[in-house]
Order: sequence, then structure tokens, then C-alpha cells
Amino acid sequence: MGKRYYCDYCDRSFQDNLHNRKKHLFGVQHHRAKKAWFDNFRDVATVLNEERTKEPCRKFLQTGQCVFGPNCRFSHMSESYMQMLHCCNFLSDEKRRKEDPDQGRSSTKRSIDEWLSRREKKRAALTSGRVLKIEEEECTENIEIPPYLLSIPDLPPSLHPPPNGGWKVTQQNEWG
Repeated sequence: MGKRYYCDYCDRSFQDNLHNRKKHLFGVQHHRAKKAWFDNFRDVATVLNEERTKEPCRKFLQTGQCVFGPNCRFSHMSESYMQMLHCCNFLSDEKRRKEDPDQGRSSTKRSIDEWLSRREKKRAALTSGRVLKIEEEECTENIEIPPYLLSIPDLPPSLHPPPNGGWKVTQQNEWG
């Protein structure tokens, strides 16, 4: 039996060859599953704007169901749910403005500059053999991990929070 290709979007596997892979990747089911996956991460404001431009689905309003489901070109959101989304979006925008009045490039630029300076300090300490003080490292105390990330069961290692004291840094020899 040859290699098998597994599609994360569709939760399917099949024999991996050029014909099967092309057939799957260009298929309607794959495109719908991929769109549904990325729709989970859309911004509230984007969802709200899209739903406001659509007309309400009569079938969904009458029966509570629609044969087209998420592929329906009409809106399945009730007026009260749209109002709730609007309030949530407004509140989150207000919260962001209060927390960060600069709101934009200057705060991003500042955080990048801080990270680069800490990185240079660590590299200089490694080359000189000096041990960094805990105040100089500032590893885990300033990192805020969103709680929803910690609740995901199979979170990739790159998204896990660093261990207390940070990752162990080792010097590499000249061969790699």
C-alpha cells in the first residue's frame, strides 16, 4: 500500500498520487471545508458587516432551518444576535483604545525594539560567558498567553508558553 495523503480540513485520507490529490484539492467539498475552517477565525467586525449586507433568509426565519446551511447566500443571524455582535465589537474597540492610545505601529515598533535589545544582551552574555540576572532576562513575566489557546487540547509546541525561566540556550559549536 503506498503513501496516504491526509487533509486536515476535510478530515479524510486517500492514496497519495498526483491525480487523487488534484481531484481532492480542487473539489467542492474541500473548498467548503477550507472556507468553514477559516471562517472560524474571522474578525467580529467583518462578520457583522457581511451579515448586514445580506437579506434575511425567509426559510431560516420561518422554520429555524435552511437546506443550504452555511452556504446560504442569505443571512441566518437574528436581529438580536447582530445587535449583540455590534455591542461586543464596540466594547472591544473601546477597550483597545483605552489600553493602547497609540494603537498601532509605534507600540509594535517599541515591542520589536525591546525584543531586539534583549536578544542582543543575551547574545553578548553568551559570548562573554557572563550569566544574565533575572531582571535582565524578563522571560516569562511579561508574556500574556490568551486563555483560549491554553484550552486547546492538541496545541502545537510552538504555541505553548515558555517554561519558567525560559528555554535553555546552548552554544553551538562551529559544525552546527
